[in-house]
This record gives sequence, structure tokens and C-alpha cells, in this order.
Amino acid sequence: MKNKAHVWMCGLLSATMAFTSCTNFLEEDPKTFLSPSEYYTTENQIKAAVDGTYDGLDDLLSSDLEIATVHLFNLEYLVGTSYRPRAAGNEQNQFLLLSGLEESNGIIRNFWKATFFPLENCNSVIQNVSATDIISESQKAKYLGEAYFLRAYYYFQGVQLFGDIPLKTEPTVDLNTVKIPRSPKEDIYNQIVEDLKKAEQSGLDWSDKTGHVSMGAIKTLLAKVYLTMAGYPLQKGNEYYQLAYEKAKEVIDSGAFSLFADYKDLRASENENSGEHIFMIQREAQDAGAPFHFGLLPYPEQPISITPAYGGGLAPRKEFYESYDDQDIRKRNEEFFYTSKPKYGDPETTITLDVPYLCKYWDENAESTGKSGANIPVYRYADVLLMCAEAKATLDGGSTSDAIAVDAYFQVRHRALPDEARPTSITVDQVLKERAWELCYEFTGWYDMLRTHRAFDPVSKQMVDLFGYQAVNHTYPFKESDLVFPVPLREKELNPLLGEDVVR
Repeated sequence: MKNKAHVWMCGLLSATMAFTSCTNFLEEDPKTFLSPSEYYTTENQIKAAVDGTYDGLDDLLSSDLEIATVHLFNLEYLVGTSYRPRAAGNEQNQFLLLSGLEESNGIIRNFWKATFFPLENCNSVIQNVSATDIISESQKAKYLGEAYFLRAYYYFQGVQLFGDIPLKTEPTVDLNTVKIPRSPKEDIYNQIVEDLKKAEQSGLDWSDKTGHVSMGAIKTLLAKVYLTMAGYPLQKGNEYYQLAYEKAKEVIDSGAFSLFADYKDLRASENENSGEHIFMIQREAQDAGAPFHFGLLPYPEQPISITPAYGGGLAPRKEFYESYDDQDIRKRNEEFFYTSKPKYGDPETTITLDVPYLCKYWDENAESTGKSGANIPVYRYADVLLMCAEAKATLDGGSTSDAIAVDAYFQVRHRALPDEARPTSITVDQVLKERAWELCYEFTGWYDMLRTHRAFDPVSKQMVDLFGYQAVNHTYPFKESDLVFPVPLREKELNPLLGEDVVR
């Protein structure tokens, strides 16, 4: 069953609740409340509530008034190896140019809401499903595993972007719990780890073809959290690099996932939620309003899809495209990128483009129907392999000959360059460059830069120190203040405690 995250509707909304997860607990004064005893009374209601915790996954796939964009594109603008072929507004230019993010920027507020809107559902489910006795203990554990994972996911998103944020693990029941201060970022990370450890005890299967949370997703996220805690801003070091290595190795040893043989398999609809795809955002064409396929089309308009006019939201800089080895399969036309496509309605005619465009999210169904229902990858196995390699190379002082780590790196590298020999050792910089090439435009690059304080420079094809480096699409070099989003002005107006210093 393929369900779009938006269609996995808020469980509490399905009971026509007046105050729901779709009302930000930091944003509005709730007027009325529905008692949990009136809602969590049947297994179907409990399942609806659990499914409601997925509702926030596609919040950043929405757009405002700008043409051919989604909020998530802005994370790639920050990396600096992409651009927007269409003209951008002032708020987007703050990301595109690295000119400084203002607290009044509406895009910043959308990132904030994408963390805190869905958390209320997670908190409600965790509290009420924990207390119920109308389902079996094994089913209860699985439902809670999903909710704990998603609460960790939303908090991980928020703490990486905003640093010190409010920590709230109980549902809102009265006005006294609406306005709370920010907590130290380390407290947020500790809560994330605690939630994921609980999710590990859920008994969920390693993979889930329906797109629900699986054990593979739980352990992948925990490996990613440990790797982040080892680096900046917490700098917990080797203990956490070891934890990241071990957790990534658990995913590898499970045998539940494998790399697709062909890069085109990554976007084949029959492969969704399986194989290399560990966790995806579920989409259905009749409900998916985000212009993901169309926002990545060429601009000025080119008739390579039924609806070309939406193009120009995001495209790779040519410098990045050219940083790939000429023999790299990922660089071939219609693998990760394309520089030519058949003309829509006239496949015998080829349209040749002067610059590369992104092919990772090409949706063959949308090409002819005008609607894109392709799932969006969140975690895939290549990411796990590279996390394993990076953690061990860092742990061993910057390079490693550990067979497991080298093999993990080589699996990713060998698919791209099958004639390249297996190395006897690998360095951290090799792995980070491979992450930049393999996971490009999958909205992970900014998070990698935050935790490593390194950047991939496509011109020199080297990893460089982040501060003082000016990316190819930026007008300004990186500085420390660029690494934390400001708390949105409107949120501080609604909750003045957000503007106060954090007590550590």
C-alpha cells in the first residue's frame, strides 16, 4: 500500500479535534481540547493517530508563492553547488547567496513549523498508546516504535538547523504548557537518542514495503545521530564515532538492504520502499501538490515534459557536474544528471541543453500525466555505507584499512567507477567527497557541512575548511553565524521565552 504522507492524516484531526498537531503549540492559543478518552478507544482510532505522526514528513515539500520551488530546495542553496535558474525573491536569495538569514524570513519559519507542528501528534500518540490496554503488547510496541522514531526525526531536523530549541515530550493539555523556553542542544540530542533506543525495542521488521518506519530506518537514523554528536557542535569525539560505526554496521550486517545495480533503479516506481531505499516520504499523484518533478525542469522552458512551465527551481552548478570523473557512470546522461532529453511529443527529436539539469527525481509517469507521485528518498543504503566508512576512518585518526569500512566505501565507489581497483585504505576526505558526489541534491549536504565544518570545493575537487570558503554559487564566504538558523521573529512574538538566553 502506497500512502502519501499528507494522506496519512492527522489522527487527531480525523476526530475533528479543535486543537491538533496542525496547530503549533508555540504559535496559537488553543481554544478547546478533546479528551484522549474520547479518541483512543478503538484499534482503528489508534492506528489513525499513529499514521498521523507521519503527517509532517512532507511539510518541507510544500511551497509558497514562488514558482517552481519547494522549501527543501533551500537546504541545497545553502550548500552552494546549485542555483535557481528562475529569478528568486529576497528570502530565497538569503540562502542562494549566503547573505545572512533574517529572523523575519518566512522560509525560516516554515522550517521551524516543520519541526514543531508534527511533534504534538507524536507526543499524544506516545502518551496515549503507552496507556492503552485495548491492543496487544506487541502491537503497542510497534506503534510506539513508529512514534518514537518520528519524534526523534523531527527533533533531529530542528536541532541541527536551529540549535537550542524547546524540548517538549508531553502533549498540550492546557494553556500552561503552550509557552516554554528553549533547551540546550545537548538535551535535545540526548532525548533523540533515548527515543531511538526505545524504538529499537519495538520489534518492527528490518524493512517495510508500505513505507512505514522499519528497524532499518531506526538504526540508520541512530547511526546518523551518533555521527553528528561526534562532530560539531557537541564534539563528543571517538566514543560516538565508534557508536556510529557499530550502528551502521548493524544495518549492513542485517542483509536487509543492498545497492541497486543501476542508478536508474533509484527512481523506478517498482523499487520504492525496498532494496536501497531504507525510508522514503510517501507520495501519490492525485494528492502530491509539490512541484518536485516539474520544479527541476529546465528554464527557460523546454518541452521535455508535459508541463514544462514550472521549471527552474533548482539546478546543479556546472562546476559541480564537471567535478565528477569523466568515467563516472553517475555523470552519464540521464543517470544523476542530463544535458539532453527527447522532446515531449516528438521523441525522435533531441533537445540539447547548454547546462546540466538534475535527473535524480525524474518521474516518467509525471512526464506524460502532469502529476508526480514519486516517493522522495530520505535514507538509502549508500548513505549507511558511507557513514560506516567515515566513522571508522575518523576513529582511526583520519584513515583506515579496516576491511569493513573499506568495503563499505568501495561498494559505493565501485558502482560509479567499476574499473577502479579496491583500495587497501581510505581517508576521511575520500569518504566525504564520495558523500558529496553520491548523495548530491538529496538534502544531506548541508547537514554534513554542519557536523564536519568542511565543504567540498568542486573546482579543486578537494575538501576544504568551511569558514572562509566561498562556494561557487555564493556571494559571501561561510562564517560561524551562518550555521544556525535564527528563531523566527513571529515565533518569538508569540512566545517571548524563545528570545531569552538558554540556561545550561
